[in-house]
Amino acid sequence: MGKIGFEMQPRIRLLSDDDIRRIHESALSILEETGVLWRSDLALEILEGAGAMVDFDKKVSRFPPELVLDAVSACPSEIQMFSTRGEPAALLKGDNVHFAPGSTALKFGSGEGREVREARAADLEGIVRLVDALPNLAFQSTAVVVSDTPREIGDLYRLYVVLKNSAKPVVTGAFSVEGLTDMKDMLAAVVGGDAELAARPVAIFDVCPSPPLMWTEISARNIIDCARYGLPVEFISMPMSGANAPATISGSILQHTVETLSGIVLAQAVRKGTPVVYGGAPSFFEMRFGTAPFGSVETMTIDIGYAQMGKFYGLPTHTYTATTDSKVLDVQAGLETGIGAILGALAGINVISGPGMFDFLTCQSLEKLVIDNEVCGMVGRFLKGVDASDDALAEGLIRSLGPGGEYLSTEHTMRFFRKEMYVPGQCIDRRDRKNWELKGATDVIAKARESVARTLGSRRPAPLPEERSNALDEVMRSIVARYNIESLPLGPTV
Repeated sequence: MGKIGFEMQPRIRLLSDDDIRRIHESALSILEETGVLWRSDLALEILEGAGAMVDFDKKVSRFPPELVLDAVSACPSEIQMFSTRGEPAALLKGDNVHFAPGSTALKFGSGEGREVREARAADLEGIVRLVDALPNLAFQSTAVVVSDTPREIGDLYRLYVVLKNSAKPVVTGAFSVEGLTDMKDMLAAVVGGDAELAARPVAIFDVCPSPPLMWTEISARNIIDCARYGLPVEFISMPMSGANAPATISGSILQHTVETLSGIVLAQAVRKGTPVVYGGAPSFFEMRFGTAPFGSVETMTIDIGYAQMGKFYGLPTHTYTATTDSKVLDVQAGLETGIGAILGALAGINVISGPGMFDFLTCQSLEKLVIDNEVCGMVGRFLKGVDASDDALAEGLIRSLGPGGEYLSTEHTMRFFRKEMYVPGQCIDRRDRKNWELKGATDVIAKARESVARTLGSRRPAPLPEERSNALDEVMRSIVARYNIESLPLGPTV
């Protein structure tokens, strides 16, 4: 089985080795005997050429086990992501954990989240500029669907706004077949060409199956184009337990495995070595209310379980957690976001999407981004673990000071207290009550609002080099001309 094994299992494990083997073998059996439906003749032709058994009338492909295993073995076990300036930014490998804002929200919330409206391009610009300044978010995302941009270029324009305002790598995705190629051209413009983009990836493209066991024309073509261009593709299987997937956690993990493996086969059939991320956005269906809660512990359990499968296959992993189903930024928002972040991190998931989002992934918030940045920072400190070196253990210091010793003024304390401690931003208050009251007795939402205003008012991201900024504008203008669009809210001028 080559690279497939248990060496990459995370700190927290919910599936035993036997559980993983059983899911793996069941997935191979379903892929071989039941198959997956593709609403793309091109995908079916490629799969047949690769050795799949294809029924073109039913649009179903079935996969010999060796074809699936060969495809998994062809995938890189790690992906180095870069900034648009060509600097290493995030290594997706092993148990390395990176956070990204949640993506594709339809609405924008302010303050406590009680005022919610359709998102606009200016909101996305603010989100991107803020995330650019937040040190614990390694990625950008095309965070909201902007309502003041023509629908036919909505995916393209979101990426344009991100690239204009931040050098961080981005998690994104296309809404159409043609959109992915246009987005590739935009990315190539800011990094210096197609070859540089393939060699130093700056974007991960989300591609979603349609559960159960189906792929649309758009998703299939997006996989094919990502593979052709050498772009990392992140498979986002979305089983909803009890609705479009089995009502059990293990059954949902099995369906997720089948869908993801089928996408991997197509990607590798187009180009061996296509970088893929074993991602997802499952949820445990809430039968009482007809909702899909991402803050439920059952959803988080599915996340950890399918991530174990991804690690079994030796692949970088992703999930949606560190988010909340609360409609406002309240205690529920904090507890669901915090629990999701720490569980995802303990599972060693490489890319965790969700910060900034609330209300079932439908809303994005600047204030929540600031607060969640602190959650991510605390998680990052926890993952560093304990330094038990001789110097840190301080045995000699404890001996020398003895009973009743005073540590505050020692050189050892001066060297270690900042190194050992994660120092949060101003929205986390650790004063005593008296000093908190003297400083205005403000709560975390008020502090986050102040932080947003301060950051957006005083800090501008480093601009793209002029030549590449102009190249990006030209790509956008050519797209606008093709669609006969007269103007865009944030430029470029047409």
